[in-house]
Amino acid sequence: MSVPVPVSVSVSGSGLLSFPSIQRPHSNPPPKHAALPSTSPEPDTDTNSSSEPNTVKPVKFIYTRASPSIRWPHLKLSQTYPSTQPHFPQNDIFPSKTPPSESPEEESPKPVVNDDDDDEAQEALGRRSKTRVKKMNKLALKRDKNWRERVKYLTDTILALKSEEFVAGVLEERRVQMTPTDFCFVVKWVGQQNWQRALELYECLNLRHWYAPNARMVATILGVLGKANQEALAVEIFARAESSVGDTVQVYNAMMGVYARNGRFSKVKELLDLMRERGCVPDLVSFNTLINARMKSGAMEPNLALQLLNEVRRSGIRPDIITYNTLISACSRESNLEEAVAVFSDMESHRCQPDLWTYNAMISVYGRCARARKAEELFKELESKGFFPDAVTYNSLLYAFSREGNTEKVRDICEEMVKRGFGQDEMTYNTIIHMYGKQGRHDQAMQIYRDMKSSGRNPDAVTYTVLIDSLGKASKVEEAANVMSEMLDAGVKPTLHTYSALICAYAKAGKREEAEETFNCMRRSGIKPDRLAYSVMLDFFLRFNEMKKAMGLYHEMIREGFTPDNGLYEVMMHALVRENMWDVVDRIIRDMEELSGMNPQVISSVLVKGGCYDHAAKMLKVAISNGYELDHEIFLSIMSSYSSSARYSEACELLEFSREHAPNDIQMITEALIIILCKAKKLDAALEEYRSKGELGQFRSCTMYESLIQECIQNELFDVASQIFSDMRFNGVESSECLYQGMVSVYCRMDLPETAHHLLYHAEKNGIILDNDISVYIDIVETYGKLKIWQKAESLVGSLRQRCSKMDRKVWNALIHAYAFSGCYERARAIFNTMMRDGPSPTVDSVNGLLQALIVDRRLNELYVVIQELQDMGLKISKSSILLTLEAFAQAGNLFEVQKIYNGMKAAGYFPTMHVYRIMLRLLCKCKRVRDVETMLCEMEEAGFQPDLQICNSILKLYLGIEDFKSMGIIYQKIQDASLKPDEETYNTLIIMYCRDRRPEEGFSLMNKMRSLGLEPKLDTYRSLITAFNKQRMYEQAEELFEELRSNGYKLDRAFYHLMMKTYRTSGDHRKAENLLAIMKESGIEPTISTMHLLMVSYGKSGQPEEAENVLKNLRTTGVVLDTLPYSSVIDAYLKKGDFKAGIEKLTEMKEAGIEPDHRIWTCFIRAATLSEGTNEAIVLLNALQDAGFDLPIRLLKEKSESLVSEVDQCLERLEPVEDNAAFNLVNALVDLLWAFELRATASWVFQLAIKRSIYRHDIFRVADKDWGADFRKLSAGSALVGLTLWLDHMQDASLQGYPESPKSVVLITGTAEYNMVSLDSTLKACLWEMGSPFLPCKTRQGILVAKAHSLRMWLKDSPFCLDLELKDAPSLPELNSMRLIEGCFIRRGLVPAFKEITEKLEIVSPKKFSKLALLPDDQRSKTIQAYKEGRKEKLEKSKKVVDPKRLKKIRMIRKLKRRKYFREQAIPNAIGKQKTFKPLGAERAP
Repeated sequence: MSVPVPVSVSVSGSGLLSFPSIQRPHSNPPPKHAALPSTSPEPDTDTNSSSEPNTVKPVKFIYTRASPSIRWPHLKLSQTYPSTQPHFPQNDIFPSKTPPSESPEEESPKPVVNDDDDDEAQEALGRRSKTRVKKMNKLALKRDKNWRERVKYLTDTILALKSEEFVAGVLEERRVQMTPTDFCFVVKWVGQQNWQRALELYECLNLRHWYAPNARMVATILGVLGKANQEALAVEIFARAESSVGDTVQVYNAMMGVYARNGRFSKVKELLDLMRERGCVPDLVSFNTLINARMKSGAMEPNLALQLLNEVRRSGIRPDIITYNTLISACSRESNLEEAVAVFSDMESHRCQPDLWTYNAMISVYGRCARARKAEELFKELESKGFFPDAVTYNSLLYAFSREGNTEKVRDICEEMVKRGFGQDEMTYNTIIHMYGKQGRHDQAMQIYRDMKSSGRNPDAVTYTVLIDSLGKASKVEEAANVMSEMLDAGVKPTLHTYSALICAYAKAGKREEAEETFNCMRRSGIKPDRLAYSVMLDFFLRFNEMKKAMGLYHEMIREGFTPDNGLYEVMMHALVRENMWDVVDRIIRDMEELSGMNPQVISSVLVKGGCYDHAAKMLKVAISNGYELDHEIFLSIMSSYSSSARYSEACELLEFSREHAPNDIQMITEALIIILCKAKKLDAALEEYRSKGELGQFRSCTMYESLIQECIQNELFDVASQIFSDMRFNGVESSECLYQGMVSVYCRMDLPETAHHLLYHAEKNGIILDNDISVYIDIVETYGKLKIWQKAESLVGSLRQRCSKMDRKVWNALIHAYAFSGCYERARAIFNTMMRDGPSPTVDSVNGLLQALIVDRRLNELYVVIQELQDMGLKISKSSILLTLEAFAQAGNLFEVQKIYNGMKAAGYFPTMHVYRIMLRLLCKCKRVRDVETMLCEMEEAGFQPDLQICNSILKLYLGIEDFKSMGIIYQKIQDASLKPDEETYNTLIIMYCRDRRPEEGFSLMNKMRSLGLEPKLDTYRSLITAFNKQRMYEQAEELFEELRSNGYKLDRAFYHLMMKTYRTSGDHRKAENLLAIMKESGIEPTISTMHLLMVSYGKSGQPEEAENVLKNLRTTGVVLDTLPYSSVIDAYLKKGDFKAGIEKLTEMKEAGIEPDHRIWTCFIRAATLSEGTNEAIVLLNALQDAGFDLPIRLLKEKSESLVSEVDQCLERLEPVEDNAAFNLVNALVDLLWAFELRATASWVFQLAIKRSIYRHDIFRVADKDWGADFRKLSAGSALVGLTLWLDHMQDASLQGYPESPKSVVLITGTAEYNMVSLDSTLKACLWEMGSPFLPCKTRQGILVAKAHSLRMWLKDSPFCLDLELKDAPSLPELNSMRLIEGCFIRRGLVPAFKEITEKLEIVSPKKFSKLALLPDDQRSKTIQAYKEGRKEKLEKSKKVVDPKRLKKIRMIRKLKRRKYFREQAIPNAIGKQKTFKPLGAERAP
């Protein structure tokens, strides 16, 4: 008996136990059951059983993933064979422990067992042994059906050996008779649990003289070593046995399977070619193995799957279901949906029926590509085709929805899975843990992990790896380290991916020492780092400037056969350049050429991105000189790197070199130049180059187009970006996902949401799904909403909802706001309710959108109801929602609600911000609540806020509206003190203030200052200045400003020309008014009837009614349809000149022309009668009106019938709806007429009738409101005198009764404007000062008279002028008019001499002195005036004499106080708020 050979010694050194690799959890692994096995590398009798070594037999595919009873528990199938092994988390399928049920080549009777050596001794003595079974011959052994017992017996015996025992000892005992096929099964079964013992068995069998090795045995051991990842041993055995076994296809297939497991496609291809050379015909298993190797060797190229199928068909072999499943599974691993669908379609077109494996792989690929809905559809189709889903199916579908983060759907699938009898396995738990990890819900992930352990499922390496990876990505490094400790405590050996995940976690947290220690621990545990681990650690060392360790690790990485990727090479170059290690740079460049196989172009790209510009330029020149065909994208990326580093000169040098040595690439060079110009922010030059070089041909560089478009977007040239994008699409250049997103944003900003929507559809059609970037959908929905096209926004969200199982909250909010822009509250509320019901829960933005919908729909009264409903739902109303409501009421001008919300907000603890103060102050200023504004300013300053320019502008407008110019000056001074820079609004407001204060010169100076700062005044500001110059009779300045506007190219409207026509009319220069008409036509503005009316009024103002009549004649000749307006101009011109006869003739002529007189004609004749000298003249004019059909004025003068009241009321009622203030002007004219001819009681009831009909304001005087103020602006002189008398009468009654109480001072607003050549301010001053009233001019504002209440009450009680304030009609009409119009004053005829004498002889006079002088007789008045002038002269001479300085100071102070009492301050240039010196009555009309 031979001595057993210790074969295990020869195996030592390569016998380290290798653990299967695990898919990285963070790379979205498919369900671990979904990966297809290699069909060729299994040297199994199931697929490779053949009695002849060179005979190819059909292969029958057996699905060994799980037994039928496990896969379909609800069918209650009985197991015929022993159960299979649990699934391991790797792509290939491990065979089960027990062999398949197929018979081997040879069958034999019962096994023969050698009990002991005594049997042989007895047999030698001629006696037959009673205990020994007779040894079977070969034929009987082959036919024996108990071969499984023999194989199992020997397998168990070998596996039960101790470490110091050898397999040779078992073989030497020869207890069981075995056939060569039996030994193959023994090797296979032993190898499933211990590949070292299987190899030892194989070697022992080779050394036995009674055993001859065959091809099947070689294929079997190669399969065992391949599964154990012992490629070197397999290669050695294959090389040693190649000559003895011959050219057997099973052996080649087995060796190809070894290579295929590691993705060694080149080796597989070599073996396939070797087979063909030796005349061994490859079978379908060979090609399936080749396909499997190619799919594992690297990324799939386009149409690779179909190309491999065609190659199989070209070899005369028809692909089977395994071929298709292998390809589809590879597509699933690559997440290549397009290729998978193409293979599936090819499979159906060639009538190869899909099986459950196929459906599982397709569901997996749909899940990987974020098409969960499509995966669900395929799941339903699977059941309709008669297939029963298994655990793999459910796990694949579960993974699809978990990838989308649809927790509800994942929960439903798990429940259905359990109902079908499938318990949640490790893969199920791993998928759910991975989902929660990606969502950052680490507490839930840990809970699932604990549930997994409590349910009896043991977490495997994948579970721990997923947890560590998720925690690491969330920067929870300590928790990740704790999970690693739990993994080690549980006895689960960490895999390469586990260590890599922990190393990446430490790297992200910047913990270099921990990462390095983990890396070293991985190597000590016998796990060789892969490319990722090396890359992470190398990157770590480089970033921490550990150059010595980095270079040592780099060399180790190279020795292990790994090379860094381009990005890591770039990091290395940066670090080496930083350390000036140029010799190492040269060595790295050689490694890139020799080891990585990179061509000079790619090397140049890496170098330039790593900062090695000189080396990069050298390599690029080498590539060009050696005739390399330049790659467009690489070349352009190199140029882009140069330009981003501002190395434009070097880039230009390279371009020149390229132009000289690569003349065929002129277009590419042009593209590179455009990119450089874009990076240099020279967009104009880039666009010029793009447009000028377009004739060279169509540009094909996506990078160039992206650079141009991105630069255009940054410069907000959206139309140019759109045109370039159109050129790009026309030239057939495919857009990137980033460019699609950018262009969608561009079209949205151009308010072209339909175009953006179409572009989104085009991107999806080209396979670019933008669902991951939800912002593009939000932009389109928001743009649709702003344009009030909510229907299309609704449609877009609907289509998005069909694709996504769970809608993003931002999309719902965008749709709510789209509805809000159109005021569709009900639709917005429906979306809000959907969010409340289905999730995600509404946010503050959702609530604000809901409120905004109500605001836009002007349903402010429902805001409080909705807010209460939201609070009842448990939603807290945020500060932004309160501000939105406050702004809504503020825009509506509802001050009461705004103040209520403001006070409630403060009571709730929401302190006002600057924005709130702006809203409040803007509204208060709009409502002219001066005191509230001042109070809020104090509150604002107490809160630590200073008014900004916007608030100051609002306050300036407030004071401008109430004409408080002094306060405006204070505010402007605060603006300067706060170093705020006034803007256009500030300057425009101040200029208008100067204009209203009749200080246009200072306003014009401020305008020049404004323009010097680059700010342009508004046209309204220019209009105000021209109007102010006109009022101050500064016609030249007004004309200069108008000409300046015309010369500067301003487009002036008709109102400007009308304003200048009024200016020329006021100045009496009617020729310029006529010339202005021609200028107006040259500017393209056609004159209207109103324009001609102004021209005629200008002629009438200058006393040339004949010229006005000529204009009227010209209008009639042109065929213009005339109304009463032009006739009223001519008639008014004749009447103002005093030619009553001509005026009456024009009235008759108008009636003959078929034009009935209206309110304009009536008003002209009544005004003329009011200003006529005598009663007879007035009656003549009024009789003419009577003849024309309007007898009301003449009847008011002559009759005293009560029926006149109702007639006047009816007349006013008819005129109220008529434009041009017909009723207002008629009442003014009638009251003036009645006052002039002493029918003042009649004038009083006409006045009160106008108030009753709201023709006049109800608050003309406000004694009953405890204000005692009055506002007579816009009234005629007669109406103002009637109102003044009634007002004084009311105040007298209040003074005598003591109620209502008066304020400290009483204000009378007269205004500064003139109506029909009458100044209301001068008229009322003359009346009041003649009566000796205590009213004095306001010191700060013009057009206002102020009296102290006490003095006013005493005057009303004691003055003889106030003894009888009742308005009465004269018994008969006076012969002469009782009123005269003198220099704008409508005064009593008897006061005219005194008025003239006082205003001519005295320049400045106080109201009290005017009253005294007016009451004196004429001769005494003259003497008094003379004495007053002489006395003033003497005082002036005395003041010039030298006096005591203290006395002089006291005298000056007294004079100053006296001057302040009656006169305003002298105007100071550039002093805002200061007023001009008071002038005597009528002085403002002096030229």
